[in-house]
Amino acid sequence: MVGAVLAVLFMPLLMLLTLLSNAEEAVKRALATTGEKARLRGKDEDDRRRDASVAEQGLDRVFDGNWHGSAGQFLLRWYSHSTHHQRLVLATRDGIVLAAPPQRVTVGRDKHMQVVARLPATEAILVDPFSGEFETRTVLIRFRDGSWLRVETEEPRSDLHTYLIRQPLPDS
Repeated sequence: MVGAVLAVLFMPLLMLLTLLSNAEEAVKRALATTGEKARLRGKDEDDRRRDASVAEQGLDRVFDGNWHGSAGQFLLRWYSHSTHHQRLVLATRDGIVLAAPPQRVTVGRDKHMQVVARLPATEAILVDPFSGEFETRTVLIRFRDGSWLRVETEEPRSDLHTYLIRQPLPDS
């Protein structure tokens, strides 16, 4: 009840701030120099191409959709290892290591991390689906059978992306 009352009180303020943010963006675009306008148009075009590529490759889904594939089976076992929704993904020479806290913790979860799964390089590899072309948070765990599982990093162009860009392309 208290949450609903507070939400009603702060909703007009939130709507005003959103409106002001949109107005600020419109004014910035209107006052931009020719070079800045070209850069903004290029960024908008990159965003459209990225979104089209995401839809084309099906990357708007968590995994490839095949529950009988390796990715689907791994996803079914995913939460049996830990109920916490976040995973720490480490790329090693031998494969992929996933760590997670054993339960849903909010404070100090990094201290409680435990290895919950190891995927050998012969079974799965990490792949940047855009090969560094776009700045995204998406990384794929691609299994030997061609199935994949999407993983989101905490920031665009993370250390994991940098590592993947430096690796030779897999033979697939």
